Amino acid sequence: MIRRAENSDLQEIKKLTEACAEAMIEQGIYQWNEHYPSIEKLQADVETKELFKLVSNSEILGIIVLTPFMDKEYEPINWLSKTENNLYVHRLATHPDHWGSGLGQQLMDFAENLAREENYESVRLDTFSLNKRNHKFYEARGYQSLGNIYFPRQSEAPFYCYELLL
Repeated sequence: MIRRAENSDLQEIKKLTEACAEAMIEQGIYQWNEHYPSIEKLQADVETKELFKLVSNSEILGIIVLTPFMDKEYEPINWLSKTENNLYVHRLATHPDHWGSGLGQQLMDFAENLAREENYESVRLDTFSLNKRNHKFYEARGYQSLGNIYFPRQSEAPFYCYELLL
């Protein structure tokens, strides 16, 4: 079941993101670190009602942030949709013990269905350039790679921006 996260979920969600960061680093993927995602960032996501959790047997197995607001880092990208009516995906994570079990697909199905229900024109996101598995994941879902952006606090390597027109 996917539903909005609450403040009482923050510690469990932070542990999940830390487990993801550790597992990615073990694979040589330096996408997340001690600065990102911070507990403050996750709390802000809860307060804006943009953080969703995937729960099974009362355990949080995944999260996703869905927002209609575009980060300034995205401004240079030549997006496919020319309007401001787009849904942005941030901080998609599933617990490493469940990687490959389809939880990421469930979270993205949820995001895309929500975007359609709320009449957004597209779903936009970024993913780390060195995370090849994510590139295949999004491209298999029909997302198009449109350019690079940078988050220096996370990594010197770029992040690829993707978009799916609905």
